[in-house]
Amino acid sequence: MDLENHAVVPVPDGAAHTFRTEPVPRRVRATVGWATVVDTDDAVYMFETGYLPVYYVPRSDVREDLLRPSDTTTHSDVKGDARYWDVVVGDRTVADAAWSYPDNPELKDYVAFYWNRLDAWFEEDDEVFVHPRDPYHRVDVLRSSRHVVVSVGGQVLADSRRPSILVETYLPKRYYLPRADVRLDLLEPSATTSRCPYKGVASYWSYTGDGSGPGVADVAWSYRAPIPELPKVEALVCFFDERVDVTVDGVRQDRPATQWS
Repeated sequence: MDLENHAVVPVPDGAAHTFRTEPVPRRVRATVGWATVVDTDDAVYMFETGYLPVYYVPRSDVREDLLRPSDTTTHSDVKGDARYWDVVVGDRTVADAAWSYPDNPELKDYVAFYWNRLDAWFEEDDEVFVHPRDPYHRVDVLRSSRHVVVSVGGQVLADSRRPSILVETYLPKRYYLPRADVRLDLLEPSATTSRCPYKGVASYWSYTGDGSGPGVADVAWSYRAPIPELPKVEALVCFFDERVDVTVDGVRQDRPATQWS
């Protein structure tokens, strides 16, 4: 799915629906196949209430020869009417991949792209996944000596007194545990992977059950090679608190209600 189209940032009750822009202090590039569609030092973040940030790129830094006008239009109460373009590279057409707001004074000279419809995005020479990194989004990893026990149906899957606690903006805190403290013999590697712009590429495990109850698919994950800014979680294992029972210092934790519940 295209994350740019989904309200994934919590919005306080009664908050006004607004948008604002600010400069991106780094080079931004995006590709489709062999072609570099975007290459700019002058992108701006567009922050809109309830949405992830989106890059808006000066039209002069977009390969307009690769854009073909589309018949699609949409309307935003705060931005106005949008027109769309297909991206055409060789014999490949990416439908409605780009849009702009030609009548909006602040955005009229910029083009935006659906992140997942282009093949790759880069900030400088580092590939970025899922969506632009929000400069106001924090990820803190704190070493801890708290006693963390993870279980499903009474079966202990992990028991650690040396967790790393990851605290991330908008998300429940997560307990990342050394592999030596996890019953990996009870878990099976999954084919599932996910990408995070702040942490990197994650691989998953499923709990198949001990015969007395059902298993839990994709119950835990690990970043085997996190991005350089977040080395503290490398090779640690984290469980979905939404799907397991977590006890911290003897106190049973409530299961958070999130999109992963």
